[in-house]
Amino acid sequence: MIILDSERIVFDLSVFKESGREDKAINIYDIAKLSGVSIATVSRVVNGSPKVSPKTKEKVLAIMQEHEYTPNVFARGLGLDSMKTVGIISPNIEDHYMSRAVAYLEKNLHYYGYNCILGCSGHEQKEREAYVKLMLSKRIDTLVLVGSVFAGNGKNEFDTDYIREAAKTTPVFMINGCVDGNNIYCACADDFHATFEVTRRFIERGKKRILFMFNSDSFSARQKMAGYEAALSAAGYPIRGELKFKTRNDIEYTRDLLLAYKNLEFDSVVATDDGIAIGALKYAKIKGISVPEDLSISGYNDSILAIGCEPEMTSVDSKLGVLCKTTIDHMIKLLEKGEEIDSYISVPCNIVKRRTTDF
Repeated sequence: MIILDSERIVFDLSVFKESGREDKAINIYDIAKLSGVSIATVSRVVNGSPKVSPKTKEKVLAIMQEHEYTPNVFARGLGLDSMKTVGIISPNIEDHYMSRAVAYLEKNLHYYGYNCILGCSGHEQKEREAYVKLMLSKRIDTLVLVGSVFAGNGKNEFDTDYIREAAKTTPVFMINGCVDGNNIYCACADDFHATFEVTRRFIERGKKRILFMFNSDSFSARQKMAGYEAALSAAGYPIRGELKFKTRNDIEYTRDLLLAYKNLEFDSVVATDDGIAIGALKYAKIKGISVPEDLSISGYNDSILAIGCEPEMTSVDSKLGVLCKTTIDHMIKLLEKGEEIDSYISVPCNIVKRRTTDF
């Protein structure tokens, strides 16, 4: 794996520009754009696939000839000009979910003989946009964005325009985030139904005041909140604003924030991450509240934190390994085989029952 160093790469690029050696060669993505067809279609033309109509084939070949585009032998075998390198960007790898995702992605990429360049963008809009541009300055075969933060906060669709712009250059794959656009492929956990099911089970056990704890307005968090609200509505429960509790994905911060709210009454917790759920568990211990008898708690992502606490935490397995493997398998179908792939894949989640719930 190559760790992307923004300052070093910017410096190196400036040297190339000053020396006049910046690579201006046209690539398969340019051919697809100029021809008005998909990258997969150009790949089929390059490989002589019979699945392309004569008219489309003639148009693509004309563009290739006009721009003197000639795939080399290595590229022809793959179906495109491939460096066998994939760019991966996550907000950070301190987060356990992100680090696991990168590990899964790298393992699956290596299986197919690909390398990866990793960049950590942070969570701010400008930082994300800058890192995407930086990654595209490298000759990568495709870009993978890990985390629902890249799908914006749902308030302004223009927040994701930079992803659609990137997709004009290279295929963009998103892990647990969804953005509409050509050449963008998304794989998401079914967070809505998973959170609906956890909330429904709490209701079946007689819970009346179910606290929803979240730490962002990301695509995934919005899906989880929608599932929580839908379960309450289905049971005829009111949706109470005071029971939507925003915190950080930080155990101690969440514990202390709960302790600071003197009049917040709740008998169960649906958390969007295991770290948040453990903060609630520590709050219960300090307050002398019995878990799960008097307070039931469910986390999310089924991380090592869920089995490292006492009692062990019920948590939703968001199938991160499946998301990552599916993403890379589909990427290879697109890049190497020129196959059409689904733009959106939803992966069902499982609830892993442990000792913080009694359902």
